[in-house]
Amino acid sequence: MKSSAVLFFSFCCIMTGFGQSSIGIFEHSKDIGIPKMSGMSSYDIGTQTYSVKGAGYNIWFERDEFQYLYNTLEGDFILTANFGFEGKGVDGHRKIGWMVRGSDDEKAAHISATLHGDGLTVLQWRELRGAFMRDPQDELFSPKSNYTIIQLERKGQTFIMRAAHPGEPLQLIGKHTMDGMPQKALAGLFVCSHNPDVVEQGYAWNVRIDRKSLPIIMLTSKDVLEAGLKPWMWRPVNEQLFTKAKRDLKLPTGLGTVKN
Repeated sequence: MKSSAVLFFSFCCIMTGFGQSSIGIFEHSKDIGIPKMSGMSSYDIGTQTYSVKGAGYNIWFERDEFQYLYNTLEGDFILTANFGFEGKGVDGHRKIGWMVRGSDDEKAAHISATLHGDGLTVLQWRELRGAFMRDPQDELFSPKSNYTIIQLERKGQTFIMRAAHPGEPLQLIGKHTMDGMPQKALAGLFVCSHNPDVVEQGYAWNVRIDRKSLPIIMLTSKDVLEAGLKPWMWRPVNEQLFTKAKRDLKLPTGLGTVKN
């Protein structure tokens, strides 16, 4: 019973992975706005590095143009990664970093932990959809430049940026409350060339998305039999499997072991 259930669950995990068009841990990749030059994102499984290529006039004023590699996240989370650019680039204001966004609309509210091509590291935001971003009212600047480790945390409606150079602890850059940011928002990596006629390339590695974990519940063979759960009902996703004695049992991703 145990070996067959584990084997079948592993098979489901593999088949589910093949059926998805995800890029590493991210589910979506697209250009935001209508940049003149198309962008793209990829993942090197060998080096565990994300490559993001993007154009776009800017992420500023009332609308944005950039390449976005993202997930839809609900609730609190922490985003952490190392960042770098390819080559010297064309414009010192090219951008890479983490962005949390209300939607994929070009005018959406957003908050971004951003590394610029000239080393400027800053927390920037658009408070409401279609609002003009202002300098310096909608920015918090870091005391140093050329940070390579950037973290963006969501805690309720407050967003906290931290950054570090290699070998240093993360230090607080700033925090900002976004009352208009929906609980379910987009979150991911971005690149903008700050030049509509140029595509810039950036890299991210040691990429982590940390969230509050679900409780681990190990199901016994008796649980499965009493619930009438058949092998083909196992699905490697975070969702309710069945209700037993008015109690919801959840199986977090990767936990498919049935114990005798």
